[in-house]
Amino acid sequence: MKHRWWILALLGVVIMLFFGFGLERFFTLEMLKDRHEELQQIYQAEPFLVISIFSAIYIMLAALSFPGATIMTLAGGAVFGIWIGVPVVLVSATIGATLAFWMARYVLRDTVQRRFGGHLETINKGLERDGAFYLLSLRLAPIFPFFLINLLMGLTTLPSITYFWVSLVGMFAGTAVYVNAGTQLAAITQMSDVMSPVLIISFTVLALFPWLARWTVERVKTRRLYARWSKPAHFDRNLIVIGAGAAGLMSAYMAAATRAKVTLIESHKMGGDCLNYGCVPSKALIRTATFLQQTKNARSLGIQQVDVDYDFADVMARVQRVVRTVEPHDSIERYTRLGVEVLQGKATIVSPWSVEVNGKTLTTRAIVIATGARPIVPQIPGLEAARYYTSDTIWSLTQRPQRLIVLGGGPIGCELAQTFARLDCRVTQIVRSDLLPREDTDAVALIETALQADGVKILTHAETLRCEKEGDAQYLVVRSSDGEEMELPFDALLCAVGRTARTEGFGLEELGVPVSFQHTIETNAWLQTLYPNIYACGDVAGPYQFTHTAAHQAWYASVNALFGAFKRLKADYSVIPWTTFTDPEVARVGLSENEAKQRGIAYEVTRFNLQDLDRAIADEAAHGFVKVLTVPDRDRILGVCIVGVHASDLLAEFVLAMKHGLGLNKILGTIHTYPTWSEANKYAAGEWKRQHVPQWLMKWVEKYHAKRRLKG
Repeated sequence: MKHRWWILALLGVVIMLFFGFGLERFFTLEMLKDRHEELQQIYQAEPFLVISIFSAIYIMLAALSFPGATIMTLAGGAVFGIWIGVPVVLVSATIGATLAFWMARYVLRDTVQRRFGGHLETINKGLERDGAFYLLSLRLAPIFPFFLINLLMGLTTLPSITYFWVSLVGMFAGTAVYVNAGTQLAAITQMSDVMSPVLIISFTVLALFPWLARWTVERVKTRRLYARWSKPAHFDRNLIVIGAGAAGLMSAYMAAATRAKVTLIESHKMGGDCLNYGCVPSKALIRTATFLQQTKNARSLGIQQVDVDYDFADVMARVQRVVRTVEPHDSIERYTRLGVEVLQGKATIVSPWSVEVNGKTLTTRAIVIATGARPIVPQIPGLEAARYYTSDTIWSLTQRPQRLIVLGGGPIGCELAQTFARLDCRVTQIVRSDLLPREDTDAVALIETALQADGVKILTHAETLRCEKEGDAQYLVVRSSDGEEMELPFDALLCAVGRTARTEGFGLEELGVPVSFQHTIETNAWLQTLYPNIYACGDVAGPYQFTHTAAHQAWYASVNALFGAFKRLKADYSVIPWTTFTDPEVARVGLSENEAKQRGIAYEVTRFNLQDLDRAIADEAAHGFVKVLTVPDRDRILGVCIVGVHASDLLAEFVLAMKHGLGLNKILGTIHTYPTWSEANKYAAGEWKRQHVPQWLMKWVEKYHAKRRLKG
């Protein structure tokens, strides 16, 4: 870093010397015309020496972003002629531009990336894909100053070799025009004589050529892609949605709300995984388990004893009752009333415009695939003969397992391990690596402590070897982190090692729709698959497996499918919140500390401990924290992690702030009701403010008050 400051200081000195000695006067049109004949004579006498000196000066001017490159280009034509001038100027300009590019990258990029890495991430991803096209267009259009292009591109991740060759090609046309003008120097009275408005417009049109060519190529590829399919003369409907989970329901709702004719096809249960196997049943069970835990801790509330008698089968029956109560929100009847045609059956895409269901072929302008994900069942020898469950099938339990093994240390594994432990099961949690690997260590430490306090035995960095049976007894054999093999008896085994997208059996293989190595359907920024009229959203598309993200994506997919001919919208993943519903909860949005470090983004941490929150103390829940990551010396929020009771609810205020660019000062200036949990957000903002009050101002205020005390 010190070397970089020295370079900046040296550049500052060079710039002051350049302008201080008035060296810019040697790079004017008048000076060139006055010395034209003299320069030609010197060139005739020493051609190689003149070319070398010319190139060195040109490279220096371009590398340091000094004015004069345009005059030097004219000089190249006036002195060398067009055939020698064009290659000399072009190579010199490209080398100089690349040096300026390197200088910006070495001196400025790390600082800019640390401060604005989140905003530049999208730009860098776009440049990885289309960097050559962007640069070529900028080089062809003379309306963009070349020195500015050099500096800005240096701040990105564009490869140097790409920058050099694209610049060489892109600057050829403009260089040729200026060098050719230099051969007719006497006819030039001002710089506008070289670049007329017509010529500028012509170059701008030329700059659009790479994009026009690419658009043409894409159109040809698309036509070839569709060529083997017979397109219907007319369509039965505007949209067919496959899958009635969170993403499918939102897609169908959006289509019906905009008066499109839409068909929703579901092969199993309306509401998908969230209603039937995930969010709703798990939160219902967590509520019961939390109540049981509260009764066990009744003494902390001043109650000497609470006797609770419950039946596990009744608890699981309540879970199903909650699911049935929520079911009407996602029912066939409701969506039919909204204007959606709902069909029960297995959907198969037989062409880009046709879907077969129940022996009938339906035609449509667009298709949305929202088939969700299913639990992963690990390949463990002997597992098939054991009593194992997944997050889909665990709800069929009616008898409490005395000994439960949970495989997996992610959110689902942690939530259910704690829940069943509170329901008086002896729970052992087996984790291949670390608990909650996407969360920061301070958050994980609190969750691990909470799980162990509830009786969960956690084995991290453990390898699952096999399942064994001896009569009715079942064992899971694992190798612990110290290499010891252990036989763990169990009555039930819950596999919670993740979920994989449902992509098989819908006709995608026959259509040749690519699937990623993560088993999700490959989509572009507009959620289009290989076929532009076929979209995918939700868990089947990734990159997140959250109900709220699935609905969020579905909005974009349905709008693009129905109105993409007018305007397409890229899915926005800039502010995605999520929560692990353990006790305490872990709620997060934006960057974590680990992610910021891995991506080299500078940040500051402000932390407020919930032990100091009045409402938390009153509720006997004074544990956890609110942690906010901000841009150094600014209140702009980069990320938030909240660990504590009601963390998921507290996070909403920060999600709103990040989405709409509100900083911590705005949160601090908002009145929060006392005494509530939401005050924790205000106090976190206040802690940031306290740390950033200018010390010079405080000293001045202290002196001011001292003087005031001396006056009567």
